[in-house]
Amino acid sequence: SSISITPPISNMVQSQNGWGVTYTSTQICAVKGSSVEIRCTYTYPPRINNETIEVQKRLWFTKLQQDVPVDLKTDPNYDARVEYYFFRNNSTLRITDLRESDSAQYKFRFETNYRSGRYTGSPGVTLLVTVTLSGEIVEGSSVTLTCSSDAKPAANYTWYKEDDQKPLSKDSQLIFSSIQSSDAGEYYCTAVNDLGTKRTGHNIIIVNYAPKLPSVSVSPFAEIVEGSSVTLTCSSDANPAANYTWYKNNDRKPLSESFQLGFSSIQSSDSGVYYCKARNKLGMKTSRNKLLDVKYAPKFLSLSVSPSDEIVEGSPVNLICSSDANPAANYTWYKDNKVLSVGQQGVYHFISIRLEDSGDYSCKSENVHGEANSTSLSVDVQCECFLSV
Repeated sequence: SSISITPPISNMVQSQNGWGVTYTSTQICAVKGSSVEIRCTYTYPPRINNETIEVQKRLWFTKLQQDVPVDLKTDPNYDARVEYYFFRNNSTLRITDLRESDSAQYKFRFETNYRSGRYTGSPGVTLLVTVTLSGEIVEGSSVTLTCSSDAKPAANYTWYKEDDQKPLSKDSQLIFSSIQSSDAGEYYCTAVNDLGTKRTGHNIIIVNYAPKLPSVSVSPFAEIVEGSSVTLTCSSDANPAANYTWYKNNDRKPLSESFQLGFSSIQSSDSGVYYCKARNKLGMKTSRNKLLDVKYAPKFLSLSVSPSDEIVEGSPVNLICSSDANPAANYTWYKDNKVLSVGQQGVYHFISIRLEDSGDYSCKSENVHGEANSTSLSVDVQCECFLSV
């Protein structure tokens, strides 16, 4: 499948008292059977009258039913062809297997916990799905559009792009010596002489290009804690649409062949460096590395004594409390259930152990995510005895 996106004609910003929606593009052209992504950014005030504002619902729609927006995910005309992606205050609508009937104006809407905190970005993004394309155009190639008309006296020609009234050229030909992805869009020309004016239909240029540098985002954006749900998303501007492959560390074996890599319950063993590759028939790009640092409460706690054989009065002895934790744990030492010390050291050191140091010892390992307590370890200090002759 392919994806075809026109460049921003003008960013559509709808804003009122801190509420707003900004669309990346206001018009998009795509070919039937391809895929398309429509993106926007939304804003809202963090607080109103000392009430914290939180988004509770987000959706895309093209039509209303009894003045209520119909979520595309519930519209049978888009069954299994629609995906939403949210990251921070950004939203992406992806439609696959495009149909001519998908030509419409798409709007984003979000609703909050505030009683009147609902906002729709209008007028939205116009999507035009076409069934014809005059040959494949690859980024960097030379492309010429020619306007001709039977007229007497001879006509003067002017070229325009989409609904922009600013002329691109006042010649019969519109030449792109090295066409770029940003040149994609609809073009038309006018022919004028003293007797009248004629305008052509729209000529759609869709530029194919290799993937741009992919970006990797992590959701949620906050600290990643073991057991939580985490999603990595790889995105790249490409036409045709890119296929994605995920890798971890230096392992060449792919983890996933999807634009998202999900962990329903992430584990400490999932920590590491991740990256993705975006590929289409015109090329391939590899993303920058993304470090996943999974935080977790202390585990695998153990308590031991060194030396492990008989402990003789006056000898050096170490009690060792060890655990696996991220971030690093602090340790609390106990003797006979009374606190001995608190700190970052997992070793309790006796330079010269005494008889009165005998007793039951235990330790606690603790960080911001939890704690673990050891079982008791009995230390029996033996007297160093001398025979008198």
